[in-house]
Amino acid sequence: MLKVLLVDDEPFILRGMKELIDWENEGFKIVGSASDGEEALHFLQDHDADLVLADIKMPVMDGLELLRALRASEKFRDVYFIILSGYADFQYAQEAIKYACTDYILKPVEKEKLIQALRKVRGMKDIELEKDRETKKLENAYLAGKLISIIQGRFDPLTFEYVRQHMYLSERVRYVEILIDGDDYEDECEDNVKRSNQKQLYKACVDYLQDDSAHCVMDVSIQEKVYDVGFVLCGYMYESTDIKEYLGDFMKYLREILGLPVIMLVGKEVKNLEEIAKSYSTTRMLRSFQGFREKKAIYYYEEEMQIHTSGIMLCKKSLDILLNAIEQNNHAEIMKAVDSFYEEMKQRGIAGDVMRLNINYLLFQLLHLASELDDSVNQEEILRMISEGTFEKGILRGSKAHLCRVACEYGDYLAQMRKDSSRGILGKIEKEIRERYAENLTLKELGEKYYLNGAYLGQLFRKKFGQSFKDYLNNYRIDRACQLLLRTDKKIYQIAEKVGYRDLDYFVNRFISAKGCTPAKFRKQAKTQTERKE
Repeated sequence: MLKVLLVDDEPFILRGMKELIDWENEGFKIVGSASDGEEALHFLQDHDADLVLADIKMPVMDGLELLRALRASEKFRDVYFIILSGYADFQYAQEAIKYACTDYILKPVEKEKLIQALRKVRGMKDIELEKDRETKKLENAYLAGKLISIIQGRFDPLTFEYVRQHMYLSERVRYVEILIDGDDYEDECEDNVKRSNQKQLYKACVDYLQDDSAHCVMDVSIQEKVYDVGFVLCGYMYESTDIKEYLGDFMKYLREILGLPVIMLVGKEVKNLEEIAKSYSTTRMLRSFQGFREKKAIYYYEEEMQIHTSGIMLCKKSLDILLNAIEQNNHAEIMKAVDSFYEEMKQRGIAGDVMRLNINYLLFQLLHLASELDDSVNQEEILRMISEGTFEKGILRGSKAHLCRVACEYGDYLAQMRKDSSRGILGKIEKEIRERYAENLTLKELGEKYYLNGAYLGQLFRKKFGQSFKDYLNNYRIDRACQLLLRTDKKIYQIAEKVGYRDLDYFVNRFISAKGCTPAKFRKQAKTQTERKE
């Protein structure tokens, strides 16, 4: 409801105005009345109003004086104003228009004329609100892009300063990744369903965080087709309770709202936002280890990495045999070594923390093997490969079949790292992107086509082009969209589909991140520049 203040020195006119129409039905609520402009100003000092209806001729301070006073004030400058007058004098109208009067109605006020004027105000307010929403959306998308760059560990001082100015931060921060879990979900859901669920998850997180909603972001992962949501957790958010109670309540809310199996991966606590990339990397590690752990709602890095000293039994011999088979890329020996490892664990009755110790040892050794071949190797992409690329329907996480698949794929990955011949394929990959950018193109598909491990292909791609495959593809799509915006009259949604985006909101957010403005604004600015040149 828009709030209305009526101003007239004749009481019977004030009563008549109140009863003339159904104000609430038109979307308005009368919040007060005044007998002159001065009284109206006093009222506005303590009360809000969106619209003032005032007579021109009044004692003490007339309607035009009141209008001039409002426009001179920072606080009341944007208040809508309708002049009421029994004087059909064009001079009054001219003066009122000069001070941005919304409308001018002659007395006696006709019902239809008043309703028409109010609907005009309503329409102007709706346009104003839509502009505010678009501006806010633009600002939020820009801030999210800057925050993501900090989370990923790639930012400059100006980026950090911008985020610090637009977000409330504190010491003691963590990155928290929130995922929709479940093997069936990962294997069977279409991409459009996953994107829709991601947006619902994001909205639920934003609603829960309220004033801290700017801390929440989507699509932090550098890997394509990973629909992640995360947020920067600051110490002040749970200072009245503790982190487990705070996140426990958060998790309960998300599961109730969404009705989906949501999990949280809580990264390592770091000193401040400058170090948030370290916390983010630990959530990636948690995700990689997840397949080998018991199911939980919330995984805390410190807890998952802690190994109790009592009764530790590391199956080092069996694991070293497995690592050697992986290094040699001998799939037959890998399967034999995995069988031996699981048999030894079964005989020893290993479970819980000790199981985690054995798996942690294996995973860290795998990272070490890759780092020995190339010290600039991206460990996050390796962890991603382990956690996301090794599951098929019917394969249970943490099972022998799962570990066999992890080990065999990793053996292939290391073998490819030793070859230099595969690097010539990048030219073909780049050509594929330029020709097929509008398709649902993935590293996995391209890797299979050129007989390369997807993770290794991702490593090669980043080295040559200085960015991930996902970022390169998105940037190329946005560049193509810019060309279509400038050279065609196609609708925004048509252009989005043309360059490979099925989700309009996602396209707009990607465009804002790349160009700093919406597609519509980009087109308008370009046309304006062209007209000026002409």
